[in-house]
Amino acid sequence: MLSSITRFLRDEEGATAIEYGIIAGMMAAVLVAVFSPTGTLSTAITNLFGRIVTALNGAGA
Repeated sequence: MLSSITRFLRDEEGATAIEYGIIAGMMAAVLVAVFSPTGTLSTAITNLFGRIVTALNGAGA
């Protein structure tokens, strides 16, 4: 019984999966923050496409 407990405590196989899960969670949180409607990247992209539309409408006139 003691050897099986010792083997369980020394087992590190699940550590990698947990680390990948933590990394994936952090990446998801960053992506939500960046691409949210109130995020700065979202505002910059909206402004960029607005300028493109304005330039194209002015070129067609």
